[in-house]
Amino acid sequence: MIAELAEQGRRAKAASRALALVSTADKDAALHAAAQLLVERADDILSANAEDVVRAEGAGTTATVVDRLRLSSERVGSMAAGLRQVAGLADPVGQVVEGWTRPNGLRITKVRVPLGVVAIVYENRPNVTSDAFGLCLKSGNAAFLRGSSAAISSNRAIASVLREALAKAGLTPDALILVDDTSREAAVAFMRLRDYIDVLIPRGGPSLIAAILEHATVPVVIDGDGNCHVYVDAAADLAMAQAIVVNAKCQRPSVCNAAESLV
Repeated sequence: MIAELAEQGRRAKAASRALALVSTADKDAALHAAAQLLVERADDILSANAEDVVRAEGAGTTATVVDRLRLSSERVGSMAAGLRQVAGLADPVGQVVEGWTRPNGLRITKVRVPLGVVAIVYENRPNVTSDAFGLCLKSGNAAFLRGSSAAISSNRAIASVLREALAKAGLTPDALILVDDTSREAAVAFMRLRDYIDVLIPRGGPSLIAAILEHATVPVVIDGDGNCHVYVDAAADLAMAQAIVVNAKCQRPSVCNAAESLV
């Protein structure tokens, strides 16, 4: 298990070095190719997702969690649209953040560069496989992903499509590597791949965050666990505010960034 993870880490690290040199045009072309292939292979993805959903319902999983797990043609279409949206963003690689000149004439600049291998651990949301891939590719990073056992069939199907799109676009398929072993032991070993992972980002609930904090030895970026607020000022356009509030809660109530409080 550890040897296999280390080999995947080695491949991800090699891919990250290649990705750092890929042009914006080539990254965007790969993102568009991936979006197109997601749509074309939607039936395969939905078939795999149905296996996950049936297994989750049989295990007595709550309706909220099953909704996070469930994909549809519309949700696959949204995944593809998300990749196209990322392709339309400015390339952060090479952007000069700030600069100054020292009294001795030395010019110093801060320039954005890829981190390298971005590892992401996530739970029952297979769309994260696509979202994480898109953001990592655009920023010149390799995506090293570890989803939950509940979504493994969906994640495998999505990752297979995205890796195929990378190859068709002339980029290394190892720009996306999905950890196939969903055991707890593999998760802990994954969090400790210090030779290969440059940063680890968890997406999940408090128990996942606690496990990351307990076991990870790689650099970690931790987010919050929801409780999103919408504040409506007295001077706000109330029609616009109403539309924003309804969308913030009702578009998809089960996700962690759905609005929880209205002030």
